[in-house]
Amino acid sequence: MNYTILENMKTLIYNLLSLSFKRCFYAMLFLASILSLSAQTQEKKIDELLPVRGLSVSAPSPEGVDDFLRFIEEELAPAHFNLLILLVGWNYAYETHPELCAENPLTQADVKRIVAVCRKYGIEIAPSINLLGHQSAEKTTGNLLRVYPEFDETPHLKTEDFSGYDWFNPDFFYCKSYCPLHPGVHKVIFDVVDELTDMFETSLFHAGMDEVTIIGDAHCPRCGGRDRAELFAGEVATIHNHLAQQGKRMMIWGDRLIDGKSTGFHPSESSMNNTHRAIDLIPKDVFVCDWHYGQAHQSPVYFAMKGLDVAICPCANVNVAMQELEDMLRFRERATTVLKPHFRGVITTIWSGNKAFLQGYYATGEASPESVVVKQLMGTYKKLNQQ
Repeated sequence: MNYTILENMKTLIYNLLSLSFKRCFYAMLFLASILSLSAQTQEKKIDELLPVRGLSVSAPSPEGVDDFLRFIEEELAPAHFNLLILLVGWNYAYETHPELCAENPLTQADVKRIVAVCRKYGIEIAPSINLLGHQSAEKTTGNLLRVYPEFDETPHLKTEDFSGYDWFNPDFFYCKSYCPLHPGVHKVIFDVVDELTDMFETSLFHAGMDEVTIIGDAHCPRCGGRDRAELFAGEVATIHNHLAQQGKRMMIWGDRLIDGKSTGFHPSESSMNNTHRAIDLIPKDVFVCDWHYGQAHQSPVYFAMKGLDVAICPCANVNVAMQELEDMLRFRERATTVLKPHFRGVITTIWSGNKAFLQGYYATGEASPESVVVKQLMGTYKKLNQQ
């Protein structure tokens, strides 16, 4: 609140003491309107500087909902976060496909509690399921391909033979993908996506689609020999169009849209199999989450110049995170009126799991690196909102 408004309020309060009851009543209404306008002006300050201030974290277990809601109310909301990407995956009690549910999933009642608290504080929710890639983890096949093995793009590659996260193995095998051209896959996917977005009462959905190393495999009778960029873009468009018909927006991680060979970015955060050309083929209203954890790359400029909305996404390195925040503020400050709206903000990412993150956040000893980043951003957002 600026000095002039504060002095005017002091004068107004002093004068109230000498007014009649009726005049005092109307004066108090006027005072309330000043306070409300001032609060709105303060909130708009950070909205203009950084429209999106997000956190991406896995969904809690049913037993962890209370702790997570406390974190939202006492920590996230007061620090002006306004977006929560909730990595749900199969950890929800789907009615459309109960065969895909993980053990001990979130219930409808759990979800509605999360929705209510986020709505109270103006926090949008983007529930997420990993689509296309990340259908396996280390030596374990994920629920989708375990229940529907016919959707597997590479059934000849066995997860039990997985040798570790080596990005340069002969098969380029990092994690399994489903076949985007299988005639039955989208019926299942759209059932759970629709159920999840409806239950969370949201118009946003995060489809993942990061680290897709297996696509257009030569052994696949449907995808073999096809252009990988066109396959990737086709899957983005298929999911996007389904969501758009319902007035919903698609979010994805941006790594497969960056050319790793020409940039020198690590193959985990860029494409080495030519999917990067899909950036010119996907719908322009897809929201890109551009994650870089070891160095503050300037790739948000690339996405914005392609006409895509983009948020930069740090993780556990506080120095990189703060540099990326500074970069995003600078991009918005110096961009043309055409490019500026595409620079949306910062979404910090948590990959340690919901419970582990909260334990690290509230630890009495040394905080976890992810928690350090989140706390640093929280403090900075509060300062930005007071400028």
